[in-house]
Amino acid sequence: MEETQMIGVIELEEMEFYAYHGCFKEEQVVGNRFLVKVTLETDCTIAAQTDNINDALNYVSVYEIVREQIMQNSHLLEHLNKRIIDGIYERFPQLLKATVKVSKMNPPMGGQMKCVSVTFSR
Repeated sequence: MEETQMIGVIELEEMEFYAYHGCFKEEQVVGNRFLVKVTLETDCTIAAQTDNINDALNYVSVYEIVREQIMQNSHLLEHLNKRIIDGIYERFPQLLKATVKVSKMNPPMGGQMKCVSVTFSR
């Protein structure tokens, strides 16, 4: 009997970091809080059968990729986001789709704002 393919959606939500991204000197010196959400679509058929981490997309590795990239300063969230998504695909080329959302909390915009976010999908 043939197994049905299991396409899984794995989400790492509200990963929080303190980093120094931005175009303004103040942001590069004082820093800010950033939230990252990663959504991954992948074939989970084998992992669902074997219950073995070696057959799964290890989300600890995904977290480490995000952390590594967010600690390298960028002027633009777009540049940071691209580095994160590229790093994830480099480690997990079998992904069907990846979506990364990077949010800068309380950005210095001259007014009250919860966050500004950039989302990329590939």
